[in-house]
Amino acid sequence: MMKARTIIGLIVSIVAGSQLAAQNSSSTAQRQATAVVPAPSTTQGSPQPTLTQQPTTQTNEPGSNLTVYLLTFGWGDVVWERFGHNAIWVSDRARGTDITYNWGMFDFNQPHFIWRFVTGDTRYWMEPIDYNVMVPYYKSQNRSILAQELNLTPAQRLKLVQFLQTNALPENKFYRYDYYRDNCSTRLRDALDHALGGQLQTATVSRKTEGSYRWHTQRLMTGDIPLYTGITLALGHPADRPLSMWEEMFLPVRLMKDLRDVQVRDSVGTMVPLVAKEMTLFQSTREVEASRPSSLLIIYLAIGLLLGSLVIFLRRRAEAGTNSSRLYLLLFAGLWNLFAGLLGTALAALWLMTNHVYSFRNENLFQANPLSLLLAILMLASFRSRPDERIAGVDTARVARIVGALAALGFVIQILPSMNQVNGEIVALMMPVHVAIAFAFSRRELPFFGDNTAPTTALTR
Repeated sequence: MMKARTIIGLIVSIVAGSQLAAQNSSSTAQRQATAVVPAPSTTQGSPQPTLTQQPTTQTNEPGSNLTVYLLTFGWGDVVWERFGHNAIWVSDRARGTDITYNWGMFDFNQPHFIWRFVTGDTRYWMEPIDYNVMVPYYKSQNRSILAQELNLTPAQRLKLVQFLQTNALPENKFYRYDYYRDNCSTRLRDALDHALGGQLQTATVSRKTEGSYRWHTQRLMTGDIPLYTGITLALGHPADRPLSMWEEMFLPVRLMKDLRDVQVRDSVGTMVPLVAKEMTLFQSTREVEASRPSSLLIIYLAIGLLLGSLVIFLRRRAEAGTNSSRLYLLLFAGLWNLFAGLLGTALAALWLMTNHVYSFRNENLFQANPLSLLLAILMLASFRSRPDERIAGVDTARVARIVGALAALGFVIQILPSMNQVNGEIVALMMPVHVAIAFAFSRRELPFFGDNTAPTTALTR
């Protein structure tokens, strides 16, 4: 089970440049477990009375019968639940309905789902779900639930509900999902901003935060090394740009926290907090999400140096005439470059052939380079007992030096302002191995170059 999960995690994380897994989303299992309603006017049932706190004032103004909440669900077990989820809950006292609206619906059984996901063309949709079905589902998954009553005027509540009902229509509900720029949380944020007449964006777009898309993604992948590594590899230079509070709201929990600091104008122009009150509907027994990403630089560097030292050790043994060490060196170097070459090809494809914007300009290509595929072929072809220095006219040593030099260049160029991608962990892991292989295969007196025969000493009288 763990091995399968690791493999799936790596595949998902590598193609998640702007993506990664289906972040902030409700799974197909959730959709099958929920009773979907066509419109708020058709679903009956109210939440537990202790959870709903109605405004103290009652008027006949249109929209005064509505109460709007932001529901925030904590993180779950699988990849696409690691970032949490959210929904808008509308309680309509006049109709006796309680409907949640969420934009996180997807289905693995959709035609060409995997291909569309890999290329960044995944279709998600918005769907209204009965509160009394939505909330128990997340409780059963042991995911925390927080409700924030929003301090909207009756007119703003009515405007929001009309927008939600229109968005839920079959011709409007589908959208092209983007991991960072267009997901369940940004759609919800935009709906609230629409109801507020742009006040939410105005209040948050110029306020900078400490995080970036990579920073937040690594933070929420803490404890899952394969996913953390895959994300760090797949995200390119654009993922390191500092975020405004408005952009940071792509994360449901951050949206929930940021709204606490937002003030908007009420119907008479007075500035009031956007969040009127909060209610914890369910407290999960899970650990709280990490506040900062864990740095694995020392661990990656130790692994990189260990593997590089292994290459040098095998080279010394091969130089001493140990044939098994020569074979092990060829095998390790060949497989390492095969892995690096395939990975580099995937990273190049994410940049050049997909819509995953945050995988563009990926400096990890200096470490995981498609040229390594050629080097892998040359090395694995050298298992012959008497290999030539050149294979099909290609100098193996020269290719190894080029690959090693590119890896070193990927480290050196970090001093340039425009080449400062946060990928030190990947450099620490891969560069020592590439440089060690370049050194090992540049010594042409080794027995795996030339005629593979021990040197002889001429006897003179």
